[in-house]
Amino acid sequence: MRIALIGFGRMGKAIARLAKNQGMEVTAKIDPIVPEADSREISKDALARADVCIDFSQPDTVLENIKKVAGLKKNIVVGTTGWYDNSEQVKKTVEKEGIGLIYASNFSLGVNIFFRIVRDAARKIGRFPEYDAFVLEKHHNKKKDSPSGTAKIISEILLDGLPAKKKIIDSKLDRQISADELHVTSVRAGSIPGTHVVGFDSSVDTIELRHTARSRDGFALGALQAAKWIAGKRGFYSVDDMMREIIE
Repeated sequence: MRIALIGFGRMGKAIARLAKNQGMEVTAKIDPIVPEADSREISKDALARADVCIDFSQPDTVLENIKKVAGLKKNIVVGTTGWYDNSEQVKKTVEKEGIGLIYASNFSLGVNIFFRIVRDAARKIGRFPEYDAFVLEKHHNKKKDSPSGTAKIISEILLDGLPAKKKIIDSKLDRQISADELHVTSVRAGSIPGTHVVGFDSSVDTIELRHTARSRDGFALGALQAAKWIAGKRGFYSVDDMMREIIE
């Protein structure tokens, strides 16, 4: 299988390093700035040998990238975020050009398995009002957002599965929390790897689910898995569609 990388930053480099072990060949590294890239822009020549493109570029360029790739009839994996408000527009482009697209804010297979474990746990524990829930996420001191996008997804999963929870509180809490509020807290320090903890606490015990990302390779391997999955397909998919087919 042959892939073209759109964006050759840290994620692009990780994907390129791991692709060979997955039986995949990188035919193009497209980036307007990075010196190691072999193409500065998306073109027919750059994508000529690619079966699937993988985009980890920038929010301000991703919509145009998708449009160009679709126009060249290539399937695409989109790991870049910041375009979801335009998802209907992208879906129409995908359908018009007859390509396949799969997207995710987090392609880590472990994280996506974790989402499903949290969903199942919430539905079961939600039947027992004795338990209260919380989310704790920890990252290195260079991470710019808080809470993490992954923590936000986890929080929405919990709200959907826990009848008692109606609102997410992820800012400073200097009052007693209400029973219908889910508290999401963040820590930023040192070189902490991405860590997400979901807790269910009662007066007699605590149940915790934890995911810790050891490296960026988990995201890269998930993107490569998505490239294999979307090859030959047509339509607009999220990573949840892929995980549902694999797991269920």
